[in-house]
Amino acid sequence: MSIEIKVPTLPESVSSATIATWHLKAGEPVKREQNLVDLETDKVMLEVPSTVDGILKEIRIQPGATVNAGDVIGIIEEGATAASPPAAEPPVMTKGDAKAASATSTTTPAPSAADDGQSPAVRKLLSEMGLTASAIPASGKGGRLTIEDVKAYASKPAPAATPAVKAEAPVARAPAGAREEQRVPMTRIRARIAERLKESQNTAAMLTTFNEVDLKAVNDLRAKFKDSFEKTHGTKLGFMSFFVKASIEALKKYPLVNASIDGNDIVYHGYYDIGVAVSSDRGLVVPIVRDADTLSFAEIEKTIAGLGAKAKANKLTMEDLTGGTFSITNGGIFGSMMSTPILNPPQAAILGMHGIFDRPVVVNGEIVIRPMMYLALTYDHRIIDGRDAVLFLRTIKEGLEDPSRLLLQI
Repeated sequence: MSIEIKVPTLPESVSSATIATWHLKAGEPVKREQNLVDLETDKVMLEVPSTVDGILKEIRIQPGATVNAGDVIGIIEEGATAASPPAAEPPVMTKGDAKAASATSTTTPAPSAADDGQSPAVRKLLSEMGLTASAIPASGKGGRLTIEDVKAYASKPAPAATPAVKAEAPVARAPAGAREEQRVPMTRIRARIAERLKESQNTAAMLTTFNEVDLKAVNDLRAKFKDSFEKTHGTKLGFMSFFVKASIEALKKYPLVNASIDGNDIVYHGYYDIGVAVSSDRGLVVPIVRDADTLSFAEIEKTIAGLGAKAKANKLTMEDLTGGTFSITNGGIFGSMMSTPILNPPQAAILGMHGIFDRPVVVNGEIVIRPMMYLALTYDHRIIDGRDAVLFLRTIKEGLEDPSRLLLQI
């Protein structure tokens, strides 16, 4: 019985998809629930599993093609098994083949080069080098041509050309080194990222304010409780949970930073869904930590780790990516010292983390070496004033430099 492989119902706001990869070839066996093909949408990668056991009979639509929900992209023959390839029959040997085989398996001398009967190895080398046997002196027994003769002839420098009476025009030479080019279409998600970022630049009045934070207190706290935290909660105590907690406390004090614009309205969000930018093979994605204000440090770390793993495996769903009231991006993991992040619309602000570098700073009138990080807050100046943006960023700085504030929520 033939079963049609159809494009499943696509997520809301997604009109079409692109065939990314078929994981099987036509004629190969299929198991129920086995992933047959990946479909790339503007936001997520969708898997299309088999509903039956059988054989992938036909692939109707190849990778790169655009498809819509309900399109038939292949056929499975239910219950069928893969046919064994027919056994190869031994080749029929002619008298000439037998004579040639005998010649190559004994010590009988090969024909001379002049008869064009050199060995297969010599003929192959001559062909590769673009040479003719008659032009090469032979040193083998009976005037036979050897591989060494061919190589020695090829390694000799070419004879100097006789100077021409009339000077020729110079010959144009190709530039040294590889100058290859490759043109590939944007993936759907890369095109969508480009569209959204350009939309953000065209519509928002983006401005960025900077500050720096001394992370010694956070480092000391992580070093002190690193082992016991992981033993108790089964996850590592990273930096991101501190930044999420500090951001939430700042958002509570400055609710405009947690708002968004809808037409001529400002929408104040009474919840804290924090987007955490994650770099994947398909591009930058921003999965959401839902209700982050209700989560503990351990729960935040586990959630972010889980979303990061799903991003790398292309398993993020629309639910993982939809919404968000504020975002955090960490270029520091790649060594960035400072940058100006772009808003993730319709959000009004995004926090940029950067690399942690030991730098000399003045503390209580003394120069000391501290682990310092530059922070950047890009915000939509249409609804957030510079004063609120600067104070918001300073609140994050204070929470990180004295983590007890985060525990006491002050």
